[in-house]
Amino acid sequence: MNQFIDWITQPWPWYVAGPMIGLTVPTLLLIGNKTFGISSSLRHVCAICVPAGIPFFTYNWKKEMWNMLFVLGVLIGGFIATNYLANPNDFILADQTKADLTALGITDFSGLMPSDIFDWSVLFTAKGLLFFVIGGFLVGFGTRYAGGCTSGHAIMGISSLQWPSLVATIFFMLGGFVMTHLLLGPLMSLVGF
Repeated sequence: MNQFIDWITQPWPWYVAGPMIGLTVPTLLLIGNKTFGISSSLRHVCAICVPAGIPFFTYNWKKEMWNMLFVLGVLIGGFIATNYLANPNDFILADQTKADLTALGITDFSGLMPSDIFDWSVLFTAKGLLFFVIGGFLVGFGTRYAGGCTSGHAIMGISSLQWPSLVATIFFMLGGFVMTHLLLGPLMSLVGF
């Protein structure tokens, strides 16, 4: 059992993890003609919790319970992985990336996400307002406007040869590059980094 725990806590190479993620698409299609995506679950939650007669939320959400169970499994799996199966080794980050982030005022490289930005203590500050609230709103708006999230478009949409998913994925990537290389520095200066 200890060997299994040791094996599962190590980072998996791309040639193992990538195909496993990719195989969810044909598996879902074969099992029940289901499509992979996470952002649609928010619509299902709203349809369940807000029965106000809003046309967008008026549909048979019970047919989509499999998606809610899938998202619940993702949350439970993330909790288990973070709290019980965390990689015991130090997080490895390229020296150039560390230098770039240090120049922006980020100094804690102990985890996957810098606690200088992503920490509960930061939530009620200018940084928290910008990165959590405004950033979260923009991600939600973009997801709805694009008709799906990055996982839905990039994994499911492209693999099923959907032209809109290819276009959405290209613009997701362009937006990420613009944010990283053009906007992140000025935004960090704006909030006091």
